[in-house]
Amino acid sequence: MGLGVVAQVLADKLSVPSVLFLVLAGVAVGPEGLGIIDPAAFGDSLPAIVGLSVAIIVFEGAFHLHVDRLREAPSGTIRLVTLGAAMSLIGTALAVRYALETTWGLAFLVGALLVATGPTVITPVMNVVAVRERVATTLETEGVVNDVTAAILAIVTFEYVVLEDHSFATLVSEFALRFGIGLGVGVTVAGVVWYVLRHVDLSAESAPQNARLVVLIAALVSYALAELIAVQFGASEAGIAAVATAGFVLGNAEIPYREEIERFKGDVTLLVLAFVFITLAALLSVRDLLALGVGGLVVVVVVAGVVRPVLVLLCTVGERFTFRERLFIGAIGPRGIIPASVATLFALDLRATNPEAASTLVGTVFLVILATVVFQGGFARHIAQALNVIPMRILVIGGGRVGRALAERLEDRGEEVVVVDNNSQAVQEAREAGFTVKHGDGTDVDVLEAAGAGNAKVIAPATGDDDVNLFIAQLAKSQFDVETVIARVNQPDNVDAFEDLDIEAVPTGMSVAWSMDNFIERPGIAHWMTEMDRIGDVQEIELTAGEAVGKTVAELGDELSDECYVALISRGGESRIPHADDVLEAGDHVTLIGRKEAVRDAISYCQSR
Repeated sequence: MGLGVVAQVLADKLSVPSVLFLVLAGVAVGPEGLGIIDPAAFGDSLPAIVGLSVAIIVFEGAFHLHVDRLREAPSGTIRLVTLGAAMSLIGTALAVRYALETTWGLAFLVGALLVATGPTVITPVMNVVAVRERVATTLETEGVVNDVTAAILAIVTFEYVVLEDHSFATLVSEFALRFGIGLGVGVTVAGVVWYVLRHVDLSAESAPQNARLVVLIAALVSYALAELIAVQFGASEAGIAAVATAGFVLGNAEIPYREEIERFKGDVTLLVLAFVFITLAALLSVRDLLALGVGGLVVVVVVAGVVRPVLVLLCTVGERFTFRERLFIGAIGPRGIIPASVATLFALDLRATNPEAASTLVGTVFLVILATVVFQGGFARHIAQALNVIPMRILVIGGGRVGRALAERLEDRGEEVVVVDNNSQAVQEAREAGFTVKHGDGTDVDVLEAAGAGNAKVIAPATGDDDVNLFIAQLAKSQFDVETVIARVNQPDNVDAFEDLDIEAVPTGMSVAWSMDNFIERPGIAHWMTEMDRIGDVQEIELTAGEAVGKTVAELGDELSDECYVALISRGGESRIPHADDVLEAGDHVTLIGRKEAVRDAISYCQSR
């Protein structure tokens, strides 16, 4: 656990997933390294300890998988966890079968295990790589679902193709049985816990602490109860499905003390994650890895460099992802705790009857885990930067009427917007409206950083308190060096205080007066602009695309849609109406006006992709 905390601190400092340091620490202190930690010391209890730890980890991942995020996830996510999982299984099995010359049974067993991409490795990656919400949601949803799929699929595959106990028809029924038991137990336990949290007096003084403990025990009980019931049917490995279901149901239910529960679960998960990863990494045998030879490296390359990118590209055809985002999703598929723990359990069963198969199984699975965690997890931020999929965000601080109206207009233009608010009701309303929301105090540097202030192009404090807005604006300038800070000012007398700090100030009362004056003095333009919000758009962009630079305004117009026009050119701080023979230069700020679709096409043409 001490090594786990050190790994977390290093990960935060270096902005890389902590899993990378956990695996390396496990190898360093295990029997193959310094020999400080020997997993054999746990004896027969290790599988039980690992099982309960995995239950907590999977529960934590499912607890944060909210329905509103699933609604935002593209339909391609469903294809990833169905068609994509099948492609991963078959592709990996083919690679193992021919590269390592194993039996088909062992090949499909390895393929079943490596279906999992798991929240234990995906969530740390997403915590440090601020990709678009739909990309993060897709990867995290795939991880949670695939953990359950891989655990159940692997155990039935093990019984079917290795122990040769069942027919193919029984394979399907065994999978359905385990999944059904897990689903039933998970929903039941979640229902009981929800009732306890909502209707049972947990003692007002220590209610938050009791609520945290109740939820922790719910994760362990759902896992153990599902395993117990499954054993009665001659099965096992139903616990993962149970904790995933219980976590998902509770995470989307109205329960008290949610923030305290989430923080507590996060701390507990960090500790058990450290224990499990370091302990299992200590099981790595250099002999098992070297015995794989070149074939093992071929398997890693095929699984991570061929199968994963191909299945992602096929499953995300026609989605809202950009091509670069699809490449990023295809490049991020680190394997985690489920393959490691389940492979260890299988190896213990196989060592007595087939030690060669056991060594191949453990060596292949851990080699893929190690390689994908180090390269895909450790270099995730660099991959994202190389593919340019980390968007510049706009942070709107304040989820009230003004903040939500601003966020709606910005999102309608295709901006990546995050709303920050510390009011639970405002957060809930904003989420129900479909916005990406960070629950927290906007005057807290850590909250702003977690919301993406370090990569924000605009921060807009829009609360009803001028002191709060001014303080947030100062933080944006001094702590995060945000170029554009635009603040709502509720009292006209406070405008000078904002402008003295080089903050764009928008007085609430004056903005209403300006709008009313436009309808009085310029009704035609005012009505046109109102209509433009529904069917059209006006955007100012910086000209960066090589194909647009050097063209005249007339030549650029020929490349754009007939429903989009260049309305203004700004250069060197001066703006002027464009003429047909004006030559456009790199860095010019061009204002485009027209129908929404046409304007967005024009933006894509005028800016480097």
